Amino acid sequence: MATAKKTIAAKKAGPVAKKAVAAPKAAVTKKPAASVPTLMPIKKAFNKTTLQAHLAEVAGVEPKAAKAVLAALEATIVASMSKKGLGEFTLPGLLKITAQAIPAKKKRRGIDPFTKVEREFAAKPATVRVKVRPLKKIKDASL
Repeated sequence: MATAKKTIAAKKAGPVAKKAVAAPKAAVTKKPAASVPTLMPIKKAFNKTTLQAHLAEVAGVEPKAAKAVLAALEATIVASMSKKGLGEFTLPGLLKITAQAIPAKKKRRGIDPFTKVEREFAAKPATVRVKVRPLKKIKDASL
C-alpha cells in the first residue's frame, strides 16, 4: 500500500527537472589502472634479496613491502600445497602448481629391459610428485 501511494503522488507532482551535470565529459580524465611498466629482458638470475630489491624498484614501493608480499605469497603456496591443503596453487596467468600422489609399489620380479635377464625390482615407498605448469603469459613471453 505504501508504495502505491508514493507512485501516485509522484505521478501527480509532474515532470522532474533534470539536474545540471557537474563537469562536461571531455574534462573528466581517467587515471590509468596501476600497471606494471614494460621491462627490458633480464639477463641475470635473481636470488631472494635481489628479487625483492628488483620488485620494490619496479613497483615503486619500499623494499620492506616487497619482502612482506613475497613472504605472504610463499606462505600461501606452502599452505595450499600442504597435506591438508588443496594440493594445487595457481598464480593467475603465470603458473599452476599441482601435487600428484604416487602410491607405493611392492617388490616384484620381472625382466630387466637392458640385460633381458630376470631380476627382482625393489619396493618403492609412496610419494608426492609436484608439477609446475607455465600458463599463458609465460608461454607467450617465451616465444
